[in-house]
Amino acid sequence: MKLAIGSDHGGYELKQTVMEHLESKGIEFKDYGTFSKDSTDYPIYGELVAEAVSSNDYDLGIVICGTGIGISLAANKVKGIRAATVSDVFSAKMSRAHNNANVIGFGERVVGKGLALEIVDAFLETKFEGGRHSRRVDLISEIEKKNQK
Repeated sequence: MKLAIGSDHGGYELKQTVMEHLESKGIEFKDYGTFSKDSTDYPIYGELVAEAVSSNDYDLGIVICGTGIGISLAANKVKGIRAATVSDVFSAKMSRAHNNANVIGFGERVVGKGLALEIVDAFLETKFEGGRHSRRVDLISEIEKKNQK
């Protein structure tokens, strides 16, 4: 499994913790920035991670900002991305199992380090269930296609 990860300045510290965790588990990843706590714009990093996943260069993505909301919204603008903003383990599991989310987002100002690592593990360990959920994910894709300009 290969992951793309990115954050703005509001998620920088938590991203460092997540990357250390991924390294300890031997999970391959690429850091798309930001590379400091200097103020920057979350859409840049949400888009970079989402494009890496959308192009199939990476299997899944992780995006982090202050709340997880803005960077996830940006990631969701990339075709084929289903980015879920979560703040609990159950939602992380369901985002994969039922929604086939390919990017997870959370906020450094919302979740602590321990919970963030549990969220990451749940997201990475959960598989899409398919079945009736496939039809629903396909409907999401149809909405995306219909609204392309």
